[in-house]
Amino acid sequence: MLRDDLRTLWTEPRPPDAPARVRRDWALLAAGLAGVALEAGLRENLVWRPVAVVVAVWLCLLTLWRRSRPLAMVTLAFGSVILLPVASLVAAPLEPVGLDTSAVVLVLVYALTRWGSGREIVLGGAVILAAGALCVVTEEIPVLEKVLALLFLLLPGVVGAAVRFRVTARERLLEQVRSREREQLARELHDTVAHHVSAMVIIAQAGRVVAGTEPSAAVEALEGIEEEGARTLEEMRAMVAALRDRGVGAELAPPAGVADLERLVRTPGGRLRVDLGLDGELDALPPAVDAAVYRIVQESVTNALRHAVDATELVVRVAAERHTVRVSVRDNGRRTGRGREGYGLTGLRERATLLGGTLRAGPGPDRGWRVEAELPRARSASGVHSRPRR
Repeated sequence: MLRDDLRTLWTEPRPPDAPARVRRDWALLAAGLAGVALEAGLRENLVWRPVAVVVAVWLCLLTLWRRSRPLAMVTLAFGSVILLPVASLVAAPLEPVGLDTSAVVLVLVYALTRWGSGREIVLGGAVILAAGALCVVTEEIPVLEKVLALLFLLLPGVVGAAVRFRVTARERLLEQVRSREREQLARELHDTVAHHVSAMVIIAQAGRVVAGTEPSAAVEALEGIEEEGARTLEEMRAMVAALRDRGVGAELAPPAGVADLERLVRTPGGRLRVDLGLDGELDALPPAVDAAVYRIVQESVTNALRHAVDATELVVRVAAERHTVRVSVRDNGRRTGRGREGYGLTGLRERATLLGGTLRAGPGPDRGWRVEAELPRARSASGVHSRPRR
């Protein structure tokens, strides 16, 4: 078990999308250099002042590459830190060598576990432990203080690992949401295609019955339609069953769509007055787009009921244009500083992207929360089958 855990740690890749050098990096560098200048000018008991200043400036500069080269920066930084206690053992000065500003290396410890690969974390951790152990051994302080100093050195690494785990866990949840949304979309596409394929099979079977007096070519054609339709339906069911959990079979009921929005907003128990407006030709939408419109409105209404503070009205607008369908849902609630959006909106954005559209969510211009989506639609003349209105 331990060997497997170590192997997993060793092969852990770097986190993707490490940020490039940003403004706060230059602010950190400026603060570090200012601290070096102040300490070097005001501190009286400083031993080997030029050497201490050069080392401190060097450590501050290394922070600029802490994300792109975490192991190299840790090795260079703590290699430099090791040189000072080694030199002090040889020269035996009366005071400690080095500036307190050199504590900037703690930022490199954090960056190692936050942005490094598993191999870099293991190797860099060994360098940090070696440097820390050497420093605390050469210091003439009580044992308890030495242990606390070593733990303080490792604390930023623990924080970096915790932040990395939290971000990774959130990304994993987001990916699960996207996968579930893809699965739901595949199920809806399957249900729609299954209806048409089932009808094709029935027509082919009926045609074969009445084709006894027709030429044999007609019979063969009908048999081919039946065989191909049955095979398509079987393969589609197998594909969706493989995507679903626990092997649930395929339902053949069509998914909810625009025709169900009026029933959705009339659901009892809601504390908001919902103003629903439908505009344009919404009867011949592609089934996937039709279902996506319903899901966007459903999720937005649910979020408003749960999270809209002091809201009294929810305005829902669905407008069909020649090439697009626009969906807008907004409430008049009080802003609460809501920041990061939930996983439901992440799934809706994934669905909109899969269909070639876009979805935006955020605070309204005056108050409340707004969700806006734009989905492509096929023209009515393209042969898209309209769904039955319920």
